[in-house]
Amino acid sequence: MIRNQHIVFLTGAGMSVESGLSTFRGKDGLWNNKDWQYYASTEGLDQEPAEFLRFYNWRRQKLAEVAPNNAHRMMAELEKTNRVTIITQNVDDLHERAGSTHVLHLHGELRKVCSSFNRLDARYIRDYPLTTPIRVGDDAGDGSQMRPFVVLFGEFVSGMDQAMALVGEADVFVVVGTSLMVYPANGLINYARVDVPRFVIDPANMPQCEELGFEHIQATAVGGMAVFLERLTTL
Repeated sequence: MIRNQHIVFLTGAGMSVESGLSTFRGKDGLWNNKDWQYYASTEGLDQEPAEFLRFYNWRRQKLAEVAPNNAHRMMAELEKTNRVTIITQNVDDLHERAGSTHVLHLHGELRKVCSSFNRLDARYIRDYPLTTPIRVGDDAGDGSQMRPFVVLFGEFVSGMDQAMALVGEADVFVVVGTSLMVYPANGLINYARVDVPRFVIDPANMPQCEELGFEHIQATAVGGMAVFLERLTTL
């Protein structure tokens, strides 16, 4: 294995399943519940803020109750020998809790709050205890309703330019726990250079992997990361 390679991971909800968090579009995914999908939208925030906050306070409390799994820890451990960047679609903080230091959150972070007037105004983005409920009337600091710092349905994803550049720099590119159906993050795979090793770790059947030039490690995040680390020694 060549050390000091730039390994770029793109992680999705399947990354955190073995920590006890649900996926979104799988068999028991959150978005199968149409009410929850509504409460994760700008319309839900505007029209029913109390229910919107109840939904997100439940998700924040759930996150406080779980811990990183071994897949998170294996990624963090790789920083000892390589440059590692994680681009995640997840809004949990399990990568950071496991020790990863270079994490780009495309869809925001549940552990932070922001302004309802302007989600990306850095003056009002701050850490907020996961176990402290956000209540109707809580001021974000600019007179607006405090809300979780996450991307809602109806909002654009920031950070895509940075993510595309990072994928293009990768010496090894690994997709973990995402169906590759989430726009616009699924387009990121097109920015990986064709001459670098590319892997997908996911337990589902994914016949498109070979066509796209990816080696499919058909396993959960924990089992698949163990296989990937073995493969990495041969690169």
